Amino acid sequence: MPAKRTRQRRRIPVALLVPAMAGLAFLILPLAGLLIRTPWAQLPSRLAEPAMLEALRLSLVTSTAATALSLVFGVPIAWLLARGDFPGRSLIRALVTVPLVLPPVVGGVALLLVFGRGGLVGAWLHERFDITIPFTTTAVVLAMTFVSMPFLIVSVEGSLRGADARFEEAAATLGAGRWTVFTHVTLPMIAPGVLAGAVLCWARALGEFGATITFAGNFPGRTQTMPLAVYLALQTDLEAAIVLSLILLAVSVIVLASLRDRWTAAP
Repeated sequence: MPAKRTRQRRRIPVALLVPAMAGLAFLILPLAGLLIRTPWAQLPSRLAEPAMLEALRLSLVTSTAATALSLVFGVPIAWLLARGDFPGRSLIRALVTVPLVLPPVVGGVALLLVFGRGGLVGAWLHERFDITIPFTTTAVVLAMTFVSMPFLIVSVEGSLRGADARFEEAAATLGAGRWTVFTHVTLPMIAPGVLAGAVLCWARALGEFGATITFAGNFPGRTQTMPLAVYLALQTDLEAAIVLSLILLAVSVIVLASLRDRWTAAP
């Protein structure tokens, strides 16, 4: 009798099943279309093309650099938001997570207004040091960092809030300094959250398009990352665009699969 009741409880109502299947079809069919249209026979030669390799190299280098910057600045920000007690903390949390919902093109415009030659910081850099940031590889890294750092901050802050503070208090009681407590107790406890945040940050940076094309442009070998190469190839070479899209799809699937245990329970 209990087993029968369990089976009855697990039956999915038709009113939910129909829209669920339609939604799944809507999400899965475009991915299936990409796989079906992929020129598998030409895939090795396509991947070996210099332009494609250059876009891939630039994407990997810049997204890794953006992730490193996000770790350097994002982990301390997450610690302040999770453990700090100061006026305006809610406002600061809202501001640092704005890029999660801000249109990337708007982020690119904002970066131009700050780091452009006539910007708040860019004008000073240009006049004093003759440094120009927009439309350079550095601009790509900054654009990626701007849009991806909030993913790391949110993940690390959640891990800090879920960590048992008693271990830190015990270490402090035994005479450990704040930096020692942070590096030897706090960081090991939240390491999975930091790793998950870094992976999400890297994946988001790898797929960044709007802020990059607005702030850094689309110059092959200098600012043309894989998403920008997809956009350009779509106008002239559909197969090249499909191959680049397939690479980004594979990276996305790998990232989500690696983080599955963090977000879902085992079946």
